Amino acid sequence: MQSRLLCFSGGPAARRVRLILRQVARGRLAAERQLQPEVRALHGPGAAAGDTVTIGDVSFKLKTPKSPELVPLNYMSDNLAQSVVQHLRWIMQKDLLGQDVFLIGPPGPLRRSIAMQYLELTKREVEYIALSRDTTETDLKQRREIRAGTAFYIDQCAVRAATEGRILVLEGLEKAERNVLPVLNNLLENREMQLEDGRFLMSAERYDKLLQEHTKTELDGWKIVRVSEDFRVIALGLPVPRYSGNPLDPPLRSRFQARDVYHLPFKDHLKLLYSVGSNVSAQRISQLLSFATTLCSQESSTLGLPDFPLDSLSAAVQILDSFPMMSIQDIIKWLYPYHVLLGKEGRTAVEDALKRFELQDSESPLLPSRIKKVERIHGSKTLQADVTVQIAEKEVKFQVPAGTRSLKLCSGSDTFIKTSSHKQLLAEMMQSHMVKDMCLIGGKGCGKTVIAKEFANMLGYNIEPVMLYQDMTARDLVQQRYTLPNGDTAWRPSPLVTAALDGKLVILDGIHRVNSGTLAVLQRLIHDRELTLYDGTRLLREDRYQSLKDELQLSDKELQQRSIFPIHSSFRIVALAEPPVIGSSTKQWLGPEFLTLFLFHNVKSFTRNEEIQVIKEMIPNVPTVAVEQLLSLTHKLRETNDPTAQSLASSLSSRQLLRICRRLSQYPDESLYHAVNKACLSRFLPNLARSALHKNLLDSGIEINPEDIRKQEEKDYSCEIHNGFLRIGSATMPIYNPNEKMKVPDVLFYENTQHMMVMEDMLKDFLLGEHLLLVGNQGVGKNKIVDRFLHLLNRPREYLQLHRDTTVQSLTLQPSVTDGRITYEDSPLVKSVKLGHILVIDEADKAPTNVTCILKTLVESGEMVLSDGRRLVANPANVDGRENVIVIHPDFRMVVLANRPGFPFLGNDFFGTLGDIFSCHAVDNPKPQSELAMLRQYGPDVPEPILQKLVAAFGELRSLADQGIINYPYSTREVVNIVKHLQKFPNEGLANVVRNVFDFDSYNNEMRDTLISTLHKHGIPIGAKPTSIQLAKE
Repeated sequence: MQSRLLCFSGGPAARRVRLILRQVARGRLAAERQLQPEVRALHGPGAAAGDTVTIGDVSFKLKTPKSPELVPLNYMSDNLAQSVVQHLRWIMQKDLLGQDVFLIGPPGPLRRSIAMQYLELTKREVEYIALSRDTTETDLKQRREIRAGTAFYIDQCAVRAATEGRILVLEGLEKAERNVLPVLNNLLENREMQLEDGRFLMSAERYDKLLQEHTKTELDGWKIVRVSEDFRVIALGLPVPRYSGNPLDPPLRSRFQARDVYHLPFKDHLKLLYSVGSNVSAQRISQLLSFATTLCSQESSTLGLPDFPLDSLSAAVQILDSFPMMSIQDIIKWLYPYHVLLGKEGRTAVEDALKRFELQDSESPLLPSRIKKVERIHGSKTLQADVTVQIAEKEVKFQVPAGTRSLKLCSGSDTFIKTSSHKQLLAEMMQSHMVKDMCLIGGKGCGKTVIAKEFANMLGYNIEPVMLYQDMTARDLVQQRYTLPNGDTAWRPSPLVTAALDGKLVILDGIHRVNSGTLAVLQRLIHDRELTLYDGTRLLREDRYQSLKDELQLSDKELQQRSIFPIHSSFRIVALAEPPVIGSSTKQWLGPEFLTLFLFHNVKSFTRNEEIQVIKEMIPNVPTVAVEQLLSLTHKLRETNDPTAQSLASSLSSRQLLRICRRLSQYPDESLYHAVNKACLSRFLPNLARSALHKNLLDSGIEINPEDIRKQEEKDYSCEIHNGFLRIGSATMPIYNPNEKMKVPDVLFYENTQHMMVMEDMLKDFLLGEHLLLVGNQGVGKNKIVDRFLHLLNRPREYLQLHRDTTVQSLTLQPSVTDGRITYEDSPLVKSVKLGHILVIDEADKAPTNVTCILKTLVESGEMVLSDGRRLVANPANVDGRENVIVIHPDFRMVVLANRPGFPFLGNDFFGTLGDIFSCHAVDNPKPQSELAMLRQYGPDVPEPILQKLVAAFGELRSLADQGIINYPYSTREVVNIVKHLQKFPNEGLANVVRNVFDFDSYNNEMRDTLISTLHKHGIPIGAKPTSIQLAKE
């Protein structure tokens, strides 16, 4: 089906030309041949007031700008494409008519650059705002600020543009929430607007008429403000419904004049690419462009293929210019990662198109294999490094931006083992780094963060990790409000903005989680290296900042007073993301708009040999047989097409395998079978998945050794404290000497073998430096085990309970108002990080997983930014005299408690999202013998037969719950409550007391019948009738 749609008759060349003419020209080429205007202008520093800019037959008289620093610079190029000149001429016509314009077209920076070129050409000042789903009326009109205890209003972009006669550029109208933009309707139509501070904006015509009858003082007294006759609006948006977003409101749409700004026509684009890639053969460039244009055609979108990011082609041609021998198909994968983005049909269609344009590789594609050396270039103005990469037998040297620290090619980090695929990926990242920001796509725990850090080390970059989460707002990304000690409001730049100014490498971790409407604020930063902040500060690309400085003869200090700062030339972004879920409506985050932002690299899972190499180099004394068996199991699960087995493979990520091997190297006599079951949390897997895991374990030669079971049963699981050391089973650890003894938990705990086994397991992981996750049904004693564990270790704890409304802010800080100003109190999380306490996070599955995922940065990279601007860092060496840095105490640890995933628990799948960054322990109800021993301690006077009946009955009910016959998993907590009642009131009948638990089910007839028959079987006479024969004595 797909290949037929992309087939055309005739010879290849004729076919290609016909295809392009049909798809790209779109009926405009004929018109352009008749009308080929040229731009005759004095643009550049020489253009003065009174000069005229002429495009074809349309002329515009220049005025002197009041604030020349707000006029866009360096957007015009010497030879403009003819199609762009057509657009500029049209905008000029509309400008002369006094009409507002809407440039509509596919995603990419073209529409924005045309708007900026027009403003540069006509010397107009710009007020730019990127709309997002977080934009409100106050961002457009007026915002309230507090100074010296008094509230007053500050004009925002729309009001400033109207009163000062600037051009308001609104980008991304489809991102704004509905009913936000109508606040501009009257300003667009009649040039009128009522402001919050009581002033009224009035059109120039009407104001001038009033001025003939009244004085300016009178009009000022009436709070009437004149809207400049030079004020215009240029809106930039995508066509909805073809792209996602909110459709235009009809009253708003009717106030604009629209112009379709499609991609550059084939001829113009080809000319542009030729100028970029002089070393690349013209034929290869035209094949590449033809292929890309085909994927943007109407036919391709009917197939469900997202648009090819045509604007990124110049970046690809730049890479090809330095590496003419390189495989084009692989570069296309960086621009358009169709192998992760599309399903089978889509991939076939793309591969057919590659064949059609002769872009498919021969058998062995030429790719860079490794980085040979990295040297800093001394004496250049910007920080740069020479990188030598080996590709086939050749070595190619090229220049890339470098960071501010010294370079480390042979990185001293012992945690990074260079496998051949990582060497190749780092070499490819260097090539991308030469031209554009990049995004690494790979599954959980496959090493994205480690690779990004290694890349930064090689080039001497300081890293700024930014953890992204689902309900993150545009303000969290760019700039946040806070109050000064005297109660005044102020703005704090986000880590992303400070990194841009300091030339750091920003790692945007989890970019797949963020709403696309929020990411819209970063588009201009990524495409143009420019950013306008909420407080009016403007960040400019370094060359534009330099031109502005030279043209206006201003010093850095003067420009900073006007809130203009340069973005460091070394600043780069590396985004990390998990692969999109093909066919999913919510998890298909990689859309046409996102494709224009980055070059994409796929971080593949290790091959088996590479994984063995990594494990053996990181953990030298791990038993070889165990590693072989473990990896044969993992790769069997990863390579299968069975979705059940694949879900198990995600629990055995590289991160989790390293954890299992660390544990085996420390405790070599432990069972691998037990370790894998623990990592997959097999106790709570559905039956199908559990049997699949069991089968795969047997196939890989991992099985339960009867000898191990016997040893386990004979083992002494007691605990004792001797000479300042705690021993649980066979694990020992020195007892802690805390400063805050009152925070050490003390709880009533009756020891039983099963709980002691869990605690021994926890202690072993604790000694290895792991954070712990305890998962189990309700009432099995998770809290008791943790409290007892910490009591024995003498460790103070901080307790945090999560719930549905937990936010990222409430996890880290609790705001309160003191003497009229907002202060932040540290949450238990921050306290435990500072003081080295154990943080117990309870009910972790109740909070949204997009909130709890910020724990990943804390556990993984030991860095986290708090909402008041402070930062947690693990390594004291990273403080470097920075302010607001809290060093994470070496004794800090997290113990997380969660219910098991799935019905009847109504929580989120915490284990599925974050399970592989913790060491997981399944907590189950005690076995009959352990439970009986414990109940005897709770009810010493309760007759033994009654205890036995209860244990047997509840044991059977639990096995029914495991089989899925009943929903509710009856737990030890319920039995303990029954025994406590019988101990206190021994004369009450057993049948009466068990109703305290089972009355919940008295209205569900089916459930009630199952319960009654089970309890009768064990001699508990609940709901007895004369017909209940099994209760009769023999």
